Amino acid sequence: MLERLNQALDHLEACLDQEVDVAEAARIAAVSEYHFRRLFSALAGMPLPVYVRRRRMTLAAAEVLAGERTLLDVAVRYGYGSGEAFARAFRSVHGIGPGEARRTGALLTAQPRMSFRVVVEGSTTMRYRIVEKEAFRIVGRKARVPLVHEGANAVATAHMESLDERAIVRMKELADREPEGILSAAVYLTDSREEGAEADYWIGVATGPETTVEELGALDVPAGTWAVFDNDGPYPSALQELWRDVFTQWFPSNPYTSRPGPELLRTQPVEIGEETHSQLWIPIERSSGNTPA
Repeated sequence: MLERLNQALDHLEACLDQEVDVAEAARIAAVSEYHFRRLFSALAGMPLPVYVRRRRMTLAAAEVLAGERTLLDVAVRYGYGSGEAFARAFRSVHGIGPGEARRTGALLTAQPRMSFRVVVEGSTTMRYRIVEKEAFRIVGRKARVPLVHEGANAVATAHMESLDERAIVRMKELADREPEGILSAAVYLTDSREEGAEADYWIGVATGPETTVEELGALDVPAGTWAVFDNDGPYPSALQELWRDVFTQWFPSNPYTSRPGPELLRTQPVEIGEETHSQLWIPIERSSGNTPA
C-alpha cells in the first residue's frame, strides 16, 4: 500500500501548478477519498490541503526569487486568481509577502517533497477483532474539544468531570450493547488529525437506535463494520500510541480502509500514568483494491 500512496503523492506533485484532484490521487492509492485524507494526515502529521499549499508556496518562492516572471504571472501559474490571494497564501507559509521576499532576499520556509516508507523500530503486537454491528445510538452529552497527541486532554477531562451523578446513573441504565458501559465517541469536524484539530466529544453509552432521553443528547451511528483494538498500558500514552499505530501500521498492512463515523473508546478512568485496559473502535470497510503490503 505504501507504494500506491507514494504514486498518489507523485500525482499530487505533478498537479501543483493546476487544480489538485484529490479523488484521482485516492483512486491511484486504491482507497476512498475519505480514507486517503485521513491516512495522509496520520502519516504526514498535517492535513493534505496544508501540505499541498506548502509545496505550492515552496515552488512559487523559487520563482519569486528568480525574478523571471512577474508576481501576478507566478500567482496565476500556481492557481491563484489574484495577486492578493497569492500574497495571503505566500505569507501564511513564509511569514512575508512575495514582493518583500523578492526585494530583500529574506529567509523563506521550504516544505520538502514527501514520501512514505516503512521504518521498523521494534516488535509491536496489535490485538484486534472485526465486528459487524447494526445501527445503534450513543446517548449522552457532548463537548467541543481539541485533539491532543501526547498527555492528558484537559478539555476532555473537564467534560467528563462535569457530568453529574444523575446523568451517569441514567446512562448506565440505558447501556445494553457493545461497546459496554460508559464510553467516549469522537466525531472529527475535518479530515485533519493535527494537534489542536477539533472534534465533538461524546460521553455516553451504546443503546437502541430509537432510544430518546429528554435530558441527554443522541448521536446516531449507522450499521457497519468496526475494527476493535484491545490495549493495556499507562493512560493516556498507551492509547495515543495505539491510535497512531492503527493508522500508520495496521491500515497500510491490512485490506481495510476507514469510513465515516465516530471513533469509540471504552476505558476505565484512572489517574494519569496508571495502567488501564482500553478498547478502541474504528469504523472500517473492506477495500477490494487494498491488499496487505
